[in-house]
Amino acid sequence: MAHTNTFPSTPASTPHLTSGAGPSVISLPVEGMTCASCVGRVERALQAVPGVATASVNLATERATVQPQADARGAEVAALRGALVAAIEQAGYSVPAPSAASAPPNSTTELVVEGMSCASCVGRVERALKAVPGVLDASVNLATERATVRLADDPASADALIAAVAQAGYRAARVPSADEALAQTEAHAAKKDAERLQLKRDLTMAAVLTLPVFVLEMGTHVVPGMHHLIATTLGTQTSWLIQFVLTTLVLLGPGRRFVRLGLPALLRGAPDMNSLVALGALAAYGYSLVATFVPRWLPAGTVNVYFEAAAVIVTLILLGRFLEAKAKGRTSEAIGRLAKLQAKTAQVLRDGQALALPMDQVRLGDLVLVKPGERVPVDGELVEGESFVDESMISGEPVPVAKHVGSAVVGGTVNQTGAFTLRATAVGGATVLAQIMRMVEEAQGAKLPIQALVDKVTLWFVPAVIAVALLTFVAWLVWGPSPALSFALVNAVAVLIIACPCAMGLATPTAIMVGTGRGAELGVLFRQGQALQTLQDTRVVAVDKTGTLTEGKPALTDLQVQPGFDEDLVLAQVAAVEAKSEHPIAQAIHTAALQRGLGLPALSQFESVTGLGVRATTADGHTLAVGADRFMTQLGIDVLAMADTARRLGEEGKSPLYAAIDGRLAAIIAVADPIKADTPAAIRALHALGLKVAMVSGDNRATAEAIARRLGIDHVVAEVLPDGKVAVVRALKAQHGTLAFVGDGINDAPALAEADVGIAIGTGTDVAMEAADVVLMGGQLQGVPTAIALSKATLANIRQNLFWAFAYNAALIPVAAGLLYPLWGVLLSPMFAAGAMAMSSVFVLGNALRLRRFMPQ
Repeated sequence: MAHTNTFPSTPASTPHLTSGAGPSVISLPVEGMTCASCVGRVERALQAVPGVATASVNLATERATVQPQADARGAEVAALRGALVAAIEQAGYSVPAPSAASAPPNSTTELVVEGMSCASCVGRVERALKAVPGVLDASVNLATERATVRLADDPASADALIAAVAQAGYRAARVPSADEALAQTEAHAAKKDAERLQLKRDLTMAAVLTLPVFVLEMGTHVVPGMHHLIATTLGTQTSWLIQFVLTTLVLLGPGRRFVRLGLPALLRGAPDMNSLVALGALAAYGYSLVATFVPRWLPAGTVNVYFEAAAVIVTLILLGRFLEAKAKGRTSEAIGRLAKLQAKTAQVLRDGQALALPMDQVRLGDLVLVKPGERVPVDGELVEGESFVDESMISGEPVPVAKHVGSAVVGGTVNQTGAFTLRATAVGGATVLAQIMRMVEEAQGAKLPIQALVDKVTLWFVPAVIAVALLTFVAWLVWGPSPALSFALVNAVAVLIIACPCAMGLATPTAIMVGTGRGAELGVLFRQGQALQTLQDTRVVAVDKTGTLTEGKPALTDLQVQPGFDEDLVLAQVAAVEAKSEHPIAQAIHTAALQRGLGLPALSQFESVTGLGVRATTADGHTLAVGADRFMTQLGIDVLAMADTARRLGEEGKSPLYAAIDGRLAAIIAVADPIKADTPAAIRALHALGLKVAMVSGDNRATAEAIARRLGIDHVVAEVLPDGKVAVVRALKAQHGTLAFVGDGINDAPALAEADVGIAIGTGTDVAMEAADVVLMGGQLQGVPTAIALSKATLANIRQNLFWAFAYNAALIPVAAGLLYPLWGVLLSPMFAAGAMAMSSVFVLGNALRLRRFMPQ
């Protein structure tokens, strides 16, 4: 599958540019979209702008992502943004103005710069940035590909800086600080809260005004004697006048939004959901106006009012919108929760003093103090102290992790017990937390292949509904019973109201948002949104052995001594010999002795026998020999007493060695790369999902097959050289079908890219994670079945949503048109149509929200 390396977008509501291997990607917030047909219109408007390669719009995130054509340069991309905004506005929607068009005065802006290859590149980029008005200073780092720009009181905009770098022949993107990302996320959340509050006010007003209308009109049809009561007290005409006044207030107040947005869209030839609601409500209202004030214009027997239909339609649609807004707010909570994990200030050591500084003033290399109970403010490495740190926000594991000098810590995690000092290794947008937020937002905004079908259907859906409504009106007018005009109006309005494609537009993006957000909480990050759909089709999971199934470093696993020998004394003497060797097995034995706190005897003589083992003499005269059985035989030492043990260890995939002291067999030692504690459970979970598991290893076949037997792995590919993994992946794909490859090393990157889905262990290398579609932040293989199960659950949720959305419309549009009337006399009231339409969107959102409770098996 194709992999792109684009810088992830910021979690802000403001427009921004992100750069990657090709031209910059433009991301714009879009306001005013209400249904899937709106999405199609915005996409068509954007794709019609010269210079646009592709455009994708997401209804749930209310954001458009535009890929300029391949030959576009930075300045052209910056200019293209204005044309895109104009196209969106011309289509009848809006792009909110940035909350801050430029950086704050006397601030520092970070840019990611791509394309630099040498020191002269650095000089060119620095000169280009310094030439931008408002820039005080610019510093570019070739190794990190970052430019730090210090701005004056009249600062340059980020777009101007990006354009300057582009004119110099390179690509750039602004990296927001963690504070900015948090502020933008909070501002976006506040805006959505305000919108929900306004909806609640409008709904309350509409309900208060609609209730008397509903009682006056529908009560006469439902409550015995009420028609006579109203006729003898208020009078029918007075009742209609009261309904007229109240309904007019509903349409001019809470219902104005549908008319203001729907009619212009209809006049542009691009009707949307608002157009359907406006047409339905105004048709019922207009007919009722005529019946109330000029009844002579209507045929005899058709003088009826439908004020209650117009008012109730608006009220129920607002109810649906309000419930939808509340649910949509919960679908995007993952980003907000991640943003709140960032500390607001950091205790930084400057000139021997601890200063409480805002996060945007913390620099790489700063020494930061972290007290018990505090959040770690930035990514760093411990230089003093020790503690336990709660890393559940990146791993999903609740057990705190021990940290000591040299340990890496991640910003946003919580210090539990001791105080420590760390040296900042990543700040601002470069921290793991910031990268997680960008990955989650990108995945949430992704458009899966399954969405293409929805887009094709909804493109013509609303115009088709209007056509069906017109046909319904004409059919009832021509062939309907008396009063035909009343029947024609009611059924046409019911068709318009019930057919809103809101549910279809929300079916896919809301499930993606909730699913990827839940994945982030469980330590599974989807870097490529398409992986969410591809993973569900996985048939085989290929796993690199070293560092993925195993810990990635040899360790002493077995030490069995002969009678008459002390275990610690034997280990100390063997470790003293192995300390002279650089071989990984020797280092594992040496490390095990040190971990036990054993003192190693001094050696007076040492000899390495190539291919066999080592021997030495201690300062106090003991002779030592460590090696394979061939070495012991050469020395005349009988190993028969431990031959069975050696055979068992070999079958377990371990490397057995014999130790002899003073010419006597003293012990058998086994060294192996230990299997990770969670690996067996992860393999069982993959089998429970019906998947085949293949192990790819560079070990000899006997060792690889021994490990495979212990773990129950289905297929073993052993003795694979690093450059042979791509061929193995291709062969497994051809044999089994869709394949996911799991790896962690630099040499795994090509295989990760070749696989249908590449899954990188988060504790591995940056190169591997860049090549992968899914990143397991916790570094545990258990994340693989979690990711696949989550993919299956999310796609099942999407299919349920789409089935409901399509089945609902397919079933109820004919009912609303009156298809059942000739058979059973069944008609669908516009009021019930409005309620059913509102509930369809709420059902889809509620179903998507079930993914928040997803738990791995």
